[in-house]
Amino acid sequence: MLVGTIQLADEAETIRFGEDIARALRPGDLVALSGDLGAGKSTFARALIRAVADDEFLEVPSPTFTLVQSYALRLPVAHFDLYRIAEAAELDELGLEEALEDGVCLVEWPERAEDALPAERLTLRFLHEGTGRRIEIEAPDAIAARIRRTLDIRAFLADAGYPDARRRHLTGDASVRAYEHVYAGSQRFVLMDSPRHQPGAILENGKYYQQIAHIAEDVRPFVAIAGYLGSRGFAAPVIFHQDLDRGILLLEDLGSEGVIDDEGRPIAERYLESVAMLAELHRQPTATTIPVGDGTDYRIPDFDHDAMQIEVGLLTDWYLPWRTGSAAGDALRAEYRAIWTGLAGRLASAERNLLLRDFHSPNIIWRPQAQGIDRVGIIDFQDAMIGPTAYDVASLVQDARVDVPAALAQRMLERYLDLRARSGSFDGDAFLEAWHIMAAQRNCKLVGIWVRLMQRDGKPGYMKHMPRTLENLRVALGHPSLAPLRDWCGKAGILSDES
Repeated sequence: MLVGTIQLADEAETIRFGEDIARALRPGDLVALSGDLGAGKSTFARALIRAVADDEFLEVPSPTFTLVQSYALRLPVAHFDLYRIAEAAELDELGLEEALEDGVCLVEWPERAEDALPAERLTLRFLHEGTGRRIEIEAPDAIAARIRRTLDIRAFLADAGYPDARRRHLTGDASVRAYEHVYAGSQRFVLMDSPRHQPGAILENGKYYQQIAHIAEDVRPFVAIAGYLGSRGFAAPVIFHQDLDRGILLLEDLGSEGVIDDEGRPIAERYLESVAMLAELHRQPTATTIPVGDGTDYRIPDFDHDAMQIEVGLLTDWYLPWRTGSAAGDALRAEYRAIWTGLAGRLASAERNLLLRDFHSPNIIWRPQAQGIDRVGIIDFQDAMIGPTAYDVASLVQDARVDVPAALAQRMLERYLDLRARSGSFDGDAFLEAWHIMAAQRNCKLVGIWVRLMQRDGKPGYMKHMPRTLENLRVALGHPSLAPLRDWCGKAGILSDES
């Protein structure tokens, strides 16, 4: 289908267009480059490859004589020039199919092998137009949506006052969100690309998973909570420009240092200071309704019984079938739900405050230039809720992505308890019971998430965290209040020696 046409005034705009398309590509994509000689196809291809490499000086020779040039980058790229092939069958020798398995292919002169190329592809036709060029864009619906999105982001940056900004990949996460670095002169920003969640299947009471689990469906919660944390003295990113409807935010770049070292080990000082930040956050009373900044308010949802249940249900929905090879039986599910109803009841009197929800190493930025808890930069809090304060402490102490030594974990808990005890009304024993329940709840959720990411979303890399998550669950089940869940896990074979 025809996506549309765009006008490019000169080489600089062609380079920016190449960078924008680079942000939209995924493994398996083929980009067919057609059109006039000298209309900018090579300039476009060079800019795209350099953007993927994040190296504006990368040598990108023409594949005119070699027929194909391959680049082993974050997203592998193979650049083909088919002008000199005699027949389409030569594509097999050039390795087009293999290159598409885990990377993208740029193909100049695609008409030389039209019938041999995948029908599902992005086609860009470069045509001279005055002193510039016109690009006609055709793509199937799935690719077209990504192209429109990346061009919307370019328009957003222009509206923000940065039409010439360079865009580079930063990271994605387990959701549909993606992040990129935006360079404008000497400034560097972070751009959050967070399109609105699409509703899922109805599960209970007319609601789908995101609604029951209180997962943010647009960027409004992030904007509201970022402003709220900043107003209370915490290091959340400032939002410089926003498009709430499209889900695009231009954020302060808090830095690139984290709380783990180059070997993936926790840096004790940084984890301990992160604990201190949580203690201060939990010491302050919180509001439940906060302004978004556009004249509307956002009510922070409660971490209620239904949210806890649907999260721990990921264990029976995803982990157990993967572990045992068959679906969990109705009786086993009912017993599991009943146990969690009882554990949720034990949390009724637990201290409650703002939960950041995913407060662990990937979402903590270390700011060495700052002082005290201001050194702890906070990101990824759009799913924040009001619930037991023990949840975030469990999330940090039992970091899902890092092996935290038992001695450091104990120091972290002791530091938190000590800081909170200074307020006078803090019940340490009640907190520790809540900590174990929340740790168990989080790990029961995570074992299911790792399997779901692998089986449903095609992201098997998260399964490397499974052994750590199961060990964290063992620790969490050590509290006497967790005895029923510990017994159930034993019966279900979750914590057997083979798991």
